[in-house]
Amino acid sequence: MPSVPFDTLPDDARLWVFASAEPLDGEQSARLLHEVDAFLATWAAHGDPLRAGRDWRDDRFLAVGVDQSTAGASGCSIDGLFRRLQALEPALGTSLLGGAGRVYWRDAAGRVQAAPRPDARAHAARGAWGPDSPVFDLGVTTAGEWRRRFERPARDSWHAALL
Repeated sequence: MPSVPFDTLPDDARLWVFASAEPLDGEQSARLLHEVDAFLATWAAHGDPLRAGRDWRDDRFLAVGVDQSTAGASGCSIDGLFRRLQALEPALGTSLLGGAGRVYWRDAAGRVQAAPRPDARAHAARGAWGPDSPVFDLGVTTAGEWRRRFERPARDSWHAALL
């Protein structure tokens, strides 16, 4: 089943979020999205094609969603997605799977910044980000959460505990 536009996925579609350690340039982004689209076009669980789509934001954040009403992703199919992304990392020159170890926020100029989670508190203390700064929640698990809660003020997110 070919991939579908992300905005056609229902709000309860299961979601995985991947974050690049560094912003990708146009060529890197094109390569990543080409490879992801090719993977999604043939993605299946136990032989059943998955109705899946992806979204790409800020040259850093990749969301892959699956409409579970048609067929659900299995452990093996999810592992396949992770393996494909991990295999791309050397060619892209960045990590896509280590996002959970970093905190991402939008600075005053609108650029996305990142720091290892242990350093995030120090960045906040220096004023790099604060309660009103938009932050990115890599822990969202549905397409609806991605649409509504992925980027929000730090004061309204788990990030507030780091301030």
